[in-house]
Amino acid sequence: MRLAYRGANFHGWQVQPNGITVQEAVERALRIVMGHDTPVTGAGRTDTGVNAAMMVAHLDVDKPITDTALVIRSLNGLLGRDVAVYSLFQVADDAHARFDAVKRTYKYFTHSEKSPFLYPLSWQYHGSLDFSAMNEAASKLPDYTDFTSFSKLHTDVATNNCRVSEAYWEREGEQMVFTISADRFLRNMVRAVVGTLVDVGRGKISKDDFCRIIERKDRCAAGASMPGNALFLWRIEYPFKIM
Repeated sequence: MRLAYRGANFHGWQVQPNGITVQEAVERALRIVMGHDTPVTGAGRTDTGVNAAMMVAHLDVDKPITDTALVIRSLNGLLGRDVAVYSLFQVADDAHARFDAVKRTYKYFTHSEKSPFLYPLSWQYHGSLDFSAMNEAASKLPDYTDFTSFSKLHTDVATNNCRVSEAYWEREGEQMVFTISADRFLRNMVRAVVGTLVDVGRGKISKDDFCRIIERKDRCAAGASMPGNALFLWRIEYPFKIM
């Protein structure tokens, strides 16, 4: 299943006891459409308020879905305005939305001039930011693998290692957008990276300071976590073997 969602009204993707999540909303709609419980497994977890331009999830069914268009229309009719299911397609029986993903890309959107059209899906910065310096610092991210400094504390992951393949800022219309791709991401990682790069852009720290923060492996050394409303899970890539 390929879907997208606006995260403002959700406590992230994954089902949890303290608030409505996207996974819960999708499974509730599937229960009505399919006539029985149909659990879904997402490609990853997004935090509270974070958006997804593309999320992939897998579900197991007892028999083939013959009219995918009808199921998609039915799900979209139940899910409301904040979630959109784009497609349903069959994959290999052992395909896994999370473990088979080889690359994930996030984008963080910012703008400088007040705009009623960009807010709240873009973060407005005041004053000026040195995006050239921010790009120099961002270019150092692929040189590292341990991103403990950008991870939420006390998470249940086995390792804080990630392979970042690209990280850069570029102008897109009225906005400056940060793009970062990796094989996996830690909880809160992108928001912490962006917050620390903003410190570089404001002249609070240098490129070398940014590198030293990564090397310290200490979340307290990094910058503040940026608001989730401007962050999008943008793309998820898979090998052809799952099809």
